[in-house]
Amino acid sequence: MDCRIRFFKLLKTARLVGEAVMFRHTLFSLPFAITAILLETDGHPDPKKAILILIAATAGRNAANALNRVIDADIDKKNERTSNRRIPRGELSKKTLLVFAFVLCVVLAIAACMLNWLCVILLPAAAFLIGGYSFSKRFTWLCHYWLGLACCCSVMGSFLALTGHFAVRYFALALAHCLWVAGFDIIYALQDIEFDRMERLHSIPARFGDRNARIIAAASHLGSVAALCLAPVFWRVSDAYLTAVGISALLLVAEHIIALGKTGLFHINKERRIRIASYSINEIVPLVILLGAAIDIYT
Repeated sequence: MDCRIRFFKLLKTARLVGEAVMFRHTLFSLPFAITAILLETDGHPDPKKAILILIAATAGRNAANALNRVIDADIDKKNERTSNRRIPRGELSKKTLLVFAFVLCVVLAIAACMLNWLCVILLPAAAFLIGGYSFSKRFTWLCHYWLGLACCCSVMGSFLALTGHFAVRYFALALAHCLWVAGFDIIYALQDIEFDRMERLHSIPARFGDRNARIIAAASHLGSVAALCLAPVFWRVSDAYLTAVGISALLLVAEHIIALGKTGLFHINKERRIRIASYSINEIVPLVILLGAAIDIYT
């Protein structure tokens, strides 16, 4: 009986941790990492390397989110919008998430060691970007781009894990990923303008206001689409991929329209609109890009 109770408690804790770190949002990074793998290997990656890369990307992303929840726990408790998260509600302890993050960091380090020496050397830089993001909002409104840089580690890391060296072409997809993440994170931050100002937290919406923040987010997404269009210059992709980029651009336009909320189609509250714009749509975009690249590469 004790074993069954412990087992169910473990399952509950695992569920709470998964919800706390928003495990489903791994979809934001993995498809771009897979796209990088397919582009660089022309669709024929070494299976062992591909698996290690995906393990590293998954571990890094979820370790980062776990740390973010711990570091921001006191802020989340003060913010009415985030006060129902697992740590503020007392459903999950900081220690549990720290242990979870530590285990994933170990997994990331082991995967890097099994890939190549450059991945190992760059681990401190990745740790700085990933761990530093949670503190960045305390001193710079460029925190959204810091998040973008942290997230694009999965893309750049995929390339470096495959080849063991830097190349100019890698920066096109990495930049696209960085600007894409920064753009939707700026939209997400629109919810907390007044709170951030009151708590002296930094963000583009808090610094420049709602309207200007939307313009900056749109410019970031425009830059992301432009960078995505560079892929055919470097890799063997063409019509299907560019069609996918076009579809993604339309999805991003829809994202900004939904976030704006000035159409009769969206009579829902601001928080719900922002969540759809920032999360739901952006779970689709990388899958569309991956599909387009895969069609071109394999056909």
